[in-house]
Amino acid sequence: MNFTGDLVRNVSISGHGGTGKTTLFERLLFSGGVIAKPETVESGKTVSDSTPEELERKISIHAVMANVARGGKKINIFDTPGAADFVGDVILTYRAAEFALLTVDGRSGIQIETIKLWRNLEARKKPRGIVITKLDDDKADFERVLADINEKFKTDAVPFTLPLGSGAAYKGVIDVISQKAYMADAVATTIEKEAPMPDDAKPAAEAALEKITEAAAEGNDALMEKFLDSGALDASEIKTGLAAALSEGKFTPVFASAALKNSGLVPLLDFFAAIGPSPLTANDLALTVGGGESKVIPLDPAAPFSALVIKTSYDQFSGKLSWIKVISGKLVSDSDVLNVTEGKKERVGKLFACIGKKLEEIKELNSGDIGIITKSPTMKTNDTIAASDLGWRFVPLRLPAPVHSVAVSASEKKNDDKLGDFFVRAAEEDHTFRYEFNSETKETVISGMGELHINMILEKARQTQKIEVVTNIPRVAYRETITKTASAEYTHKKQTGGHGQYGKVLLEIAPLARGEQYRFINAIFGGAVPKNYIPGVEKGIAEGMARGIMAGYPVVDVEVKIVDGKYHPVDSSELSFKLASRNAFREAMKLAAPVLLEPIMELTVLVESKYLGDVMSDLSDKRGKIQGESSLGGGIEEVKAQVPASELLRYS
Repeated sequence: MNFTGDLVRNVSISGHGGTGKTTLFERLLFSGGVIAKPETVESGKTVSDSTPEELERKISIHAVMANVARGGKKINIFDTPGAADFVGDVILTYRAAEFALLTVDGRSGIQIETIKLWRNLEARKKPRGIVITKLDDDKADFERVLADINEKFKTDAVPFTLPLGSGAAYKGVIDVISQKAYMADAVATTIEKEAPMPDDAKPAAEAALEKITEAAAEGNDALMEKFLDSGALDASEIKTGLAAALSEGKFTPVFASAALKNSGLVPLLDFFAAIGPSPLTANDLALTVGGGESKVIPLDPAAPFSALVIKTSYDQFSGKLSWIKVISGKLVSDSDVLNVTEGKKERVGKLFACIGKKLEEIKELNSGDIGIITKSPTMKTNDTIAASDLGWRFVPLRLPAPVHSVAVSASEKKNDDKLGDFFVRAAEEDHTFRYEFNSETKETVISGMGELHINMILEKARQTQKIEVVTNIPRVAYRETITKTASAEYTHKKQTGGHGQYGKVLLEIAPLARGEQYRFINAIFGGAVPKNYIPGVEKGIAEGMARGIMAGYPVVDVEVKIVDGKYHPVDSSELSFKLASRNAFREAMKLAAPVLLEPIMELTVLVESKYLGDVMSDLSDKRGKIQGESSLGGGIEEVKAQVPASELLRYS
């Protein structure tokens, strides 16, 4: 069945590691009738975790999508990694989804990664909700976590479901809007069932419904006027108002859940279908080609086709998979499109939706929907594809820069090219991973979001390519400079049969302000060195600066002045003056108190308040200079520091 954009809902599930994202995703698919039996993370058979590295580590590493049909809507749901090393896959789902659902452990409350994700969503002005998980655990406390949400996020948290009991006494949830209970199955093998609400739960449910009604009244002026006049709204008005208010981020819905008991999931699916933001309420941002001016692109089913490639992955059976979010118009299978970024046309054969790694063929993708194109010859992540060249490209994903680097080489020289091809493909799949050759240090360096991220990619190279990789800490590219003025004279003289070589120069060198790099002054008077030999002088100085005298690093921030010299009418040449100048520069540098310059990094650290002292002490031990510290609220501190690059090569 094909769904138009108004009938599509896109949801991203994200949160701190270990808060139950994959379990929630699996049980939502079960409750939505997509899978016949839910599996556990420990079993290694969940829809989400299917790659060897995920099964081995028992964590999610890649974003996975599935769809559920509910209430006449198609709900595309993403499950995302919780480890910060794989945040790139979380961010691509934020770009693709109109609603983000954060998982918060009912025992631990708000954790550091949740706060970082919340800040990212705030910057995007993305509608979001929170599901409090694991409420069947003895240490779980719904009310305490709800208070934690309000305190740390400074938001209007509105409960849409309430737990019936906690720990061993947990029985299910109350759906506040319908004022009905959904009872958990004691053996967790069936979908939760609707039941009458217990009498003792009615006061809390009625109070929560009043708060929901107030949130709904914020949806538009007419509803607010009716609410102020009568103090009530009917069920359809509540849903209409909530959908409008949520799309503008005016409140944060909160849900109760015990996913392993299949509890709290049916009301959550109903919320996505009835109240979740429609893609057609959102916009995307593009840049005009050439001019670079920004342009708002509405998700418009009537406009010409355009889409953004949000992710590239490779499957051993299907080959290259290009995940696309259709922004405007629609894409039909067996049609021609233009890759605007590459300027190349290509034929799109089959289109697919997916349930995890399982692909399901579909005939078309409408504005707001997300699907997969297989075996595209040109498409890569961040590419804009369209029916024709529209004069703009979608803004690329806002991904964080890698923070952890390793120098790598194949243990056997013959495998270097094969290893390079593997890293190129890895960087195409994951844009938070980088692979480059450092021409200064003559090393191949890979960079990622952390040690776990890098180790996973290296392990994949060993397992899939059968290549043993040697790793080292990358060398730091230092610079050399001088701290005082000096001068030196050098005569290059070489006599052979016929023409010899002769050139004599007197150079003066002086330090420049940091960052000025190099300045050359020709102070020759009276033709002591003819003008046609001056280019040779400059080339010699450049060669001298390319390799300093202390440790062979490039020399920077030096002024060089040629003040005198001597030439021979027969034996002098540009080469003679180049060699004389190179050696004169090196001799002068020895007398100018040379020093090494070390690269210094501007560092920003976000840390929980209780660890602030430890982090600042650690930075000081790394020769860091603290520039400032401030509170961001929610128990998070921001530390700004300047730290030598060599101290940060293993700092995460």
